[in-house]
Amino acid sequence: MVALASARSAGKVLSFAGGEVTVREATPEAFDGLDAAIFSAGAGLSRELAPEAVKRGCLVIDNSSAFRMDERVPLVVPEINPGAALEHEGIIANPNCSTAIALMGLYPLHRAFGLKRVIAATYQAVSGTGAAAMAELERQVRAWCEASPAAPEVYPHPIAFNLLPHVDRFLDSGYTREEMKMENEGRKILGLPNLKVSCTCVRVPVFRAHSIALHAEFEKPVDLGRARAAIADFPGVELEDDPGENRYPMPVDWAGREACAVGRLRIDRAFANGLALWVVGDQLWKGAALNALQIAELLHRKSRLKTTSAA
Repeated sequence: MVALASARSAGKVLSFAGGEVTVREATPEAFDGLDAAIFSAGAGLSRELAPEAVKRGCLVIDNSSAFRMDERVPLVVPEINPGAALEHEGIIANPNCSTAIALMGLYPLHRAFGLKRVIAATYQAVSGTGAAAMAELERQVRAWCEASPAAPEVYPHPIAFNLLPHVDRFLDSGYTREEMKMENEGRKILGLPNLKVSCTCVRVPVFRAHSIALHAEFEKPVDLGRARAAIADFPGVELEDDPGENRYPMPVDWAGREACAVGRLRIDRAFANGLALWVVGDQLWKGAALNALQIAELLHRKSRLKTTSAA
C-alpha cells in the first residue's frame, strides 16, 4: 500500500493495518508499478494525475466529480451496476455521496416496480464538507451553550441549530450543483436517461451520515409488502421500519456503519403508483470510501484490475 499526497504532506507517517506508511508526493512517476489508485483529492488533481496513472497501467477509482459524466468513464455502485465497472478504460468514477445513498434505497424498488419519477430532499451532515465544517459545528454549539458568539467561517451562515438549503454552488436554474448531481448521476447509474428528478439539498447540524426523504413514482402498482421485501433482500441495505415502536433510521445510529438503512415506507399520497421512503447512510462509507473499495474488490474478483486501454 502506498499513500500519496501533495508535496506539503510528503514525509508524514500514517498508521495502516497495524503498521506505518510514509506519505509520498503524488507525481506521475509515483504510479509506476501500482495496480490501482483511489483518488480523493479534488477534481483538479484528478484531471491532472489520473490520466498519468492510467498511462502507467494503474487503474484509477476517482471519488471527485471530474469524470462522473464523461461518457467513456463508468459511474459505478457495485450493488447496482457492477457490469459497468468491467467496461473501464482505466478510470472508474465514484458517485456523489447523496446519489449513492439514495440509489441504495431506490434501486431495489426500481427492480420491483420500474422507477419513473423522484422528488428528493437531502439532510446532509457537515462531514460532507470536511473536518473544518465538523469543527465549526462543534465550536458553534459550545459557543451557544456559553452564550458567546461564534461567527461562521466554513458556511455562509451559522450551522448550529440551523438548516442551510444550500449545498454546493447555485446554478442559473436556481438549483445547486449538488442537486443536479442527484438527477444526472442517478440517470447514468440506473441506465434511465429519461428519469425525472427534482431535488433540494439541505445542510443540517449533524456531524456524520446523510438522510434523504424520497417520494418515488413507478411504472407498476406498488405493493407495500413487496416493497419491504425488496429492500430487506437487497445487499448493503437494512430495513428499519417499525414506526409503531419508534424504529426508523437516524443518522446518530448509522454513522460509522457500512450498510445504508431504509424506513418510513408508505404509499405516497400525491403520486399514482407512488411510494415514500426515508434513507440514511454514512456518506464517508457507502457515500465515498466503502464504495471505492467495493469497486476495487469487484475488479480483483474478476481479475480486471489492469487497464484495458489507455484513457
